Amino acid sequence: MRDLLLIFIVVVVVQLWQTRNLPHGKAPLLQGRLLDGTEVSLGEYEGQPVLVHFWATWCPVCRMEKSSIDALSKNHRVLSVATTSGTAEEVSAYLQKNGLEFPVILDQSGTLGLAWGVRGVPSSFVVDAEGQIRHVAVGYTTELGLRFRLWLAEYL
Repeated sequence: MRDLLLIFIVVVVVQLWQTRNLPHGKAPLLQGRLLDGTEVSLGEYEGQPVLVHFWATWCPVCRMEKSSIDALSKNHRVLSVATTSGTAEEVSAYLQKNGLEFPVILDQSGTLGLAWGVRGVPSSFVVDAEGQIRHVAVGYTTELGLRFRLWLAEYL
């Protein structure tokens, strides 16, 4: 029992350290074009929680998490940002090859990520119905963990 408690404490401390410089409170501006050319902004998602997920095609941890993000997008609002991952055609080919359907804003230069304080991917932000960042995670996060955070943002 003591060992499990120690592991839990270490995980929590590492997560707090990784997220220390990420934004909290009102979510920063997020707007751009989806891969299909549609203009989108985070403001369009107000009214219910949304997962803002920064990822990259070259990121091994993102590859492990991609199915969870896709599954979440089936019944939750998800707005993902592919940062420094190549052209729209390359990212579209990656999505198609992996059978992924979540919405993606292309951030070729990484400027959107920088505006959000993202220094590593994957980075996930749960934004509540009022546009406030409620939860932040850096690194691998389970689908269940993300669902729980979205539930908390909606009901608490």
